[in-house]
Amino acid sequence: MNNNLLKNLFASFNKKTGGGNSAIGIDIGSSAIKVVEIKKKEGRAVLETYGAIALGPYNDLDAGSVTNLPIEKVVLALKEVIKQSGVTNTSVALSIAVQSSLIFTIELPAQIGPNEIAAIILTEARKYIPVPITEVSIDYFILPKKEASFSEMNADLNQTDLSKVKEEKMNVLVVATQNDAVARSRSIVSECNLEASFFEIEIFSSIRANFEHELSPVLLIDFGASRTKLSIVEFGLVKSYHTVDRGGADITNAISRSLSIPFSEAEKMKKEFGFFENPKEKSLTDIIKVHIDYIFSETNNVLLGYEKKYDRTISKVIFTGGGSLMKGLKEIAVNNFQAEIEIGHPFSKVGAPEFLEKVLETMGPEFAVSLGLALRKLQ
Repeated sequence: MNNNLLKNLFASFNKKTGGGNSAIGIDIGSSAIKVVEIKKKEGRAVLETYGAIALGPYNDLDAGSVTNLPIEKVVLALKEVIKQSGVTNTSVALSIAVQSSLIFTIELPAQIGPNEIAAIILTEARKYIPVPITEVSIDYFILPKKEASFSEMNADLNQTDLSKVKEEKMNVLVVATQNDAVARSRSIVSECNLEASFFEIEIFSSIRANFEHELSPVLLIDFGASRTKLSIVEFGLVKSYHTVDRGGADITNAISRSLSIPFSEAEKMKKEFGFFENPKEKSLTDIIKVHIDYIFSETNNVLLGYEKKYDRTISKVIFTGGGSLMKGLKEIAVNNFQAEIEIGHPFSKVGAPEFLEKVLETMGPEFAVSLGLALRKLQ
């Protein structure tokens, strides 16, 4: 769609809903930059505009390719997508790539006082972080306890085992972010004449965009270009996190090599057919399946470890990220996971013109991080 036309359509829609301060989320991924601008109008978030730009061409590669661009080229791409999308504000929220951080949980005695936690976590975190502690910024969140079942509550009433009280533990989610990654993001923002109100690790933005008020454990699978990110979320917080070093670009590269076709043609074929049989290239499904089977196998290992540790099972699996839009993926997943399968629809959280509903539903998983950033900023 013509970007000027898109901007005018949103302007017309937003005139009817009144004014408001805008919030902009920018997701700089390995293969593309996505931008979303929303405003609060009449008590709800409303979509102002959005845009995306592939990073491959800035490194003489095809769209969809994984890149590792220098700051100056990222700045060029970001300036272009901001121009194309018609973003109006200069105050933005920016994502930090998950590969620039570590997310893990540690178990501590429940009796530790709030004044002691920070020092103990800093000491414990050194065991997990492979770089000097001075090179990262650390944050932490105390995870809520699992609600006791009826039988467990009855058992507690019928016995007073003091040793169990002493053994009571609390789980703490620890997030360590590389200072260099934050400094790089600050440079990009500054060179684009923007101002960063905050930075956030992409997975937390994605959770905000994809989740409602889920009480049971839910698995969020974010299918990115370079990797697949697995987050088990309970009460809105990450209980377990894992990265699979395989993503959409790996599948496209495999198609390209196996069928001896250019990357761009392989990407187009992957998007057009996915798991649905291509009448000309019947081996396409098998090529894709090798990689999806690997991702699902790794995922099942993560689920098994979580179930053993917490004695909880997953009730739902939510797909997000550009790779989640692959045709037939949901049907394949139903046979792999003993849970409800859902494709994320982040744009359902914001108001938008009705005629764009289908387009936004289709594109939503790709914009989950940028929308999640904007939603936090709007709050």
